Amino acid sequence: MLYNARRTMFKNVFGSGFLVRTAHVILTWVITLILFLHDTDLRKQEETGRLVQPVLFVLLVLVSVLLYFAVSLMDPGFILSDDSDLQFTLGVAEEQQDMIPPTTKSLRQRRCGHCLLQQPMRSKHCQTCQHCVRRYDHHCPWIENCVGERNHRWFVLYLAVQLLVLLWGLHMAWTGFSYAPTWQLWLRANGVLLAAAALVALLSLTVLLLLGSHLYLVSLNTTTWEFMSRHRISYLKHCGADENPFDRGAPRNLWGFFCVWGTVVWEQVYFREGSEQV
Repeated sequence: MLYNARRTMFKNVFGSGFLVRTAHVILTWVITLILFLHDTDLRKQEETGRLVQPVLFVLLVLVSVLLYFAVSLMDPGFILSDDSDLQFTLGVAEEQQDMIPPTTKSLRQRRCGHCLLQQPMRSKHCQTCQHCVRRYDHHCPWIENCVGERNHRWFVLYLAVQLLVLLWGLHMAWTGFSYAPTWQLWLRANGVLLAAAALVALLSLTVLLLLGSHLYLVSLNTTTWEFMSRHRISYLKHCGADENPFDRGAPRNLWGFFCVWGTVVWEQVYFREGSEQV
């Protein structure tokens, strides 16, 4: 188990995601450097000795980079063996299974056809990571990792911090454009800053849409995979179009997502037996 975890971590650091993560870090600090080299408010405040905003901006950029690496290198909830998963077969111990009332939603427990491990409810095998992931949301190519039970909340936090950095950077870029009498001279003087601002604006829109969609799905207690592939998921096929067996109301869904730590037995929530932390 420990060997597999270390091998997964090594693969995350030096595998196919190495170039993506390197590109992310380089792009982040290059744009930050451009904002400080041009005549933006950040540079003006730095030159006049008012260092509060420049230091806060750099610290926020650093936090966003650290969160990026935390999310991309974190175990998203890989299922590595059957030993710790058998107890989740129906969310209760074997001697208690007969106590679960009959229901039209009763399901035959699945065993993954790829890694041959038993899949707890809401888990899915990721073809890219080659592991089953608990409460699978999606595989994100930008972090080269799955978003699942263990890192989903950190992924949402990363998106929120990243959006704040991008919007702040976009505002700073706007303050750095200098006047020129002709378009040719203006583009020559502001071309690099304009390209950086356009890229930041595009990234801001992308991150805003991602953050909004994830907060919406979290408020419903559903995942991207469940939302997009509802018709192909065995435990949702028997539900109505507007029925979500995991929805406990937006306040409880958000509280459970952001404030409750531990592995949720989703079988119990599905059968309305009440969730249990283990």
